[in-house]
Amino acid sequence: MTTTGRSATRRQMLAGTGALGVGIAFSGALSELFAGSAAAQGLGHTGYGPLVPDPKGLLDLPEGFRYRVLSREGDRLRSGEGKVPSNHDGMSAFAGREGRVHLVRNHENRADGKVPVPTIEGLTYDPAGKGGCTALTLDSRDNVLSERVAIAGTAVNCAGGPTPWGTWLTCEETEDKAGTNGYTKAHGFIFEVDPVDPRRTGAVPLTAMGRFQHEAIAVDPRRGVVYETEDAFEKPFGLFYRFLPKKPLGGRGSLRAGGRLQAMRVPGVPDLSTIQEIGAEFDDIEWVDVPDPRAAQTPIRFQDFGRGGITHAQKLEGCYWGGRSVYFVSSFARRSDGSTADHYGQIWRYDPERRRLTLVIVFGPDTDVQMPGESPDNICLAPSGGLMVSEDGNGAQHVYGVTRRGEVYAMARGRQNIGTPEEPEWGEFAGVTFSPDGDTMYVNCYTPGTTFAVTGPWRR
Repeated sequence: MTTTGRSATRRQMLAGTGALGVGIAFSGALSELFAGSAAAQGLGHTGYGPLVPDPKGLLDLPEGFRYRVLSREGDRLRSGEGKVPSNHDGMSAFAGREGRVHLVRNHENRADGKVPVPTIEGLTYDPAGKGGCTALTLDSRDNVLSERVAIAGTAVNCAGGPTPWGTWLTCEETEDKAGTNGYTKAHGFIFEVDPVDPRRTGAVPLTAMGRFQHEAIAVDPRRGVVYETEDAFEKPFGLFYRFLPKKPLGGRGSLRAGGRLQAMRVPGVPDLSTIQEIGAEFDDIEWVDVPDPRAAQTPIRFQDFGRGGITHAQKLEGCYWGGRSVYFVSSFARRSDGSTADHYGQIWRYDPERRRLTLVIVFGPDTDVQMPGESPDNICLAPSGGLMVSEDGNGAQHVYGVTRRGEVYAMARGRQNIGTPEEPEWGEFAGVTFSPDGDTMYVNCYTPGTTFAVTGPWRR
């Protein structure tokens, strides 16, 4: 079977944001993602104007927007279970009764985590693990009604994703085995978390979904297939996976029944970084069974996938379902790290019906696309019908919006300096998500761990 890349019609739209000079390039395939939310129709043609410096020194926003701090690292959990843990990362919002919103928030604590997730009986996987999730319940005005531990004893909970049945899949970004870093159990799994009553899901690793350095997931709402990204730090880099559940769309707890884990092979493309042309398409994508999903002896990306090998990519991070397709991010690629080619960020689209992979966005100077800082990280749909992209890099950190017209604008800028005046360093953004009604953007600052609720004229 042969696969060739072919260039689709390309249009580039560049928009400045003050002195930032941000730009982005699109292929027509991305328009489906922008139309993926029913609430998004007819919205999101421009940005919201320049950012206004925050006199409190926390978060700069466009005029007309305001924020509320919902929770900060080191404060007391309202449940009385201990302190708010460190390293706020991936997050999602779920609809509750009477206009309430349930937030589930990851804590990417490693073995040396500053403020661990408190261990709670019935919700703890490995007492030596310092990561996990906390859950917040908000009223219709974003007042915090409750805040509690949702899962504990896990490690390096980075991102994840929501399920169509209203739970959160939290992902461990590690491959540490029992006996490493003091852990008593193997780590590198996905866990399901119920945002309303975490005891319904407990702390059960979904071992069939693979043990590797997980980043994010997205669920096909029609077929129940779960797509997974791997953010491996060293070569060979991560893989893009799909999990075929035995009980697709079976609801809470159904993923425990197991299934098949497969990795994506793009024939003739061992490294996605080599593809640089926006609109490049590859048909007849192959999916190869993972020999040992639990990686008992050998990490998955090192395993033997037979003739033709497997396709790798550096920094596979954000993953999102939109329209009929799954979108995933490669934050950057560097030849100095072992990648075949350099880029400053890619967004890929996989259409399962056509078995087609398309490169829809490329960031970087070689593509006439400029993005300040380092690279894109996680992505989510905005109520405007466009995207929100978290920046992960050096200097001041931003959340950028991308309109359906291809305009890029700065939506938020972090002001929390965790370095020194001489060598400033800012905490990155993570976990951008919107309330079910689209009226509030929730976002985390990774460190010092802070969760914000941002309101304003989103539908302008």
